[in-house]
Amino acid sequence: MNSIVLVTGATDGIGKATALELAKRGMYVIVHGRNPQKVDQTLAEIHRQVPKAQLDYAVADFSSLAEVGTLAEDLLARFSMLNVLIHNAGVYLKSRQLSADGYEMTFAVNHLAPFALTQLLLSRLRESHARVITVASMVHANVPIDFDNLNAEKHYDGYKAYAQSKTANILFATELAEREQGNLTSNSLHPGVIATKLLAAGFGLNGASPERGAATSVYLATAEEAANVSGKYFVDCQEKKPAAHAIDSTIRKRLWRVSEEMIKNKLGAIWQA
Repeated sequence: MNSIVLVTGATDGIGKATALELAKRGMYVIVHGRNPQKVDQTLAEIHRQVPKAQLDYAVADFSSLAEVGTLAEDLLARFSMLNVLIHNAGVYLKSRQLSADGYEMTFAVNHLAPFALTQLLLSRLRESHARVITVASMVHANVPIDFDNLNAEKHYDGYKAYAQSKTANILFATELAEREQGNLTSNSLHPGVIATKLLAAGFGLNGASPERGAATSVYLATAEEAANVSGKYFVDCQEKKPAAHAIDSTIRKRLWRVSEEMIKNKLGAIWQA
């Protein structure tokens, strides 16, 4: 079987473009989405463009850690290898909402879900010497982690919540690289200012094509020269230096501990399995 890649949030925008391009390159692509009908539509759309595409599906709502846990169990049961994991799913919310677990929704979906999914799949990722790729954003530079307001319990600002979650993405990706050195690679990226539903809803902007937005994820998933690169942040397929607060060792380790506690409290037996 060809390299197996899971693309989260693959039914729209950058995620769909990423899944399509990887299918064109002959990878076995697992298309994830929260809506089964949209997943089916995406599979059909990719098959129309790539008739010989090797595709599979995964359905889970990332606003629920229980669903993330069930997804991980399903993937572990179905796949003996997972060569690439692309954390692409994300939300931007103008008003404060809570996840099924009582956490601020942007932080829950954009950070806690990929953090939990990676932890639950870690044995398979290690066995596969996988590439773990996390889609962050350049807006991370404007907002460091506020540990006293992770759940926006004191105040909520949609932009700050989103930017903080993107800072968390880079901190997570960098810390994972350090912890799993030699077992897997972990990198993060800014996809560009891309014409997606998220960009329109959050920023009221138009942007470049989703295909352009997928380019750096595809590069990190496939390029031979990226095979052993880890702990880095990329823009336009080039390594760039993120804001200092997004790679600070003390902050990375604190966020990891806090994230573990938030997840353990909700996943219980699945976490211990």
